[in-house]
Amino acid sequence: MSWLIWGGALLSVLGLCGILWSIVTVWRAKKANLPDEEMRERIRKVMPVNMGALFVSVIGLMSVIMGISLS
Repeated sequence: MSWLIWGGALLSVLGLCGILWSIVTVWRAKKANLPDEEMRERIRKVMPVNMGALFVSVIGLMSVIMGISLS
């Protein structure tokens, strides 16, 4: 079950990278002092990536827990 633990850890790290990317992207947009509509559009584009990264991270953590439980 070692492969399940390491695969889950890899998924969790990839999800974390996606979450950090979305945080940095929105942070840069806020620092740019954009008009309200343009800010909303940028956040709207980043939101699916953020949700997908969160999903991948959760699946990875569940895989790690499953691998530890089955070992």
